[in-house]
Amino acid sequence: MTSMNSAPRPSKVRVALAQASPVFGDLDATTDRAVDWCHRAAAEGAQLLVFPESWLAGYPAWLDVASDVALWDHGPTQEVFMAMRRQSATVPGPQVDRLCAVAEELSLVVGIGLNERVDAGPGNRTLFNSFLLIDDTGRVAVHHRKLVPTYTEKLVWGPGDGHGLRAASTAAGRIGGLICWEHWMPLPRQRLHDQGEHIHLALWPTVKDLHQLASRHYAIEGRCFVVAVGSILRAGDLPSELAIDLPADDLVLRGGGAVIAPDGSYVLEPLFDEEALRVCEIDLGEIDRHSLTLDTSGHYARRDVLSLDFDPGPPRSG
Repeated sequence: MTSMNSAPRPSKVRVALAQASPVFGDLDATTDRAVDWCHRAAAEGAQLLVFPESWLAGYPAWLDVASDVALWDHGPTQEVFMAMRRQSATVPGPQVDRLCAVAEELSLVVGIGLNERVDAGPGNRTLFNSFLLIDDTGRVAVHHRKLVPTYTEKLVWGPGDGHGLRAASTAAGRIGGLICWEHWMPLPRQRLHDQGEHIHLALWPTVKDLHQLASRHYAIEGRCFVVAVGSILRAGDLPSELAIDLPADDLVLRGGGAVIAPDGSYVLEPLFDEEALRVCEIDLGEIDRHSLTLDTSGHYARRDVLSLDFDPGPPRSG
């Protein structure tokens, strides 16, 4: 039997990242955009396409730039949250089903961030910051919910669970992912390193310098390729109900997407301030080359001294 970490992998993979703007707050229109970007990536020969954090239907960047949003009983924030919830996807659901269908149609592996609404029961109105990995057969191979919403994100998202802390074997290799500041959490990183990722998807709102550092460190530590991806978003796209003292054309999310090799070097350098479909080929054989000096799940681990306990939590209600 083939073990998890020695699962067959392709020699070379053509990967693409969608450095794109969602149609902010419009779930169906953003899904239309995602389908279009999938077709564009497939036309470029991509086997894997990655979208940014909570791209369906937009990262709530207003948390960082709008006034008074955290005030108790702040009416505009309540209105924006209500709209955000109504425009969040369910898993499964019609928008996710469309993405699964196009992934199967195009034989494309798709990683995408989304605002997730749970409709499993009348008492659960919590939103989650989630990540889906859809394989080339149209199957949701990984469904991860961000473990800890970061700072002001706690206003809109609840804490996730461990069920999605895993990598899955796909036609593009063994792939896992984390969301934003989960990349500063050592234990989730090690959990995924132990899963034997060939390619790690690092989903960010924007991949600024600090996030480049975390993404490059992950590649070195995990001896894997990292696809780091961020959105393009203008102040004028944010909810008009909120007080945002910025010119409409100012970029609040600037992209910064990149592809990083197992030694921390760039295969695809960061690009800022413009929408782009970025495509490159990676050689997964490089993983073996760089594992000579560091393997945090093998010869550079001391399991007789240190161990990682993993508990995914109770079964999900939705």
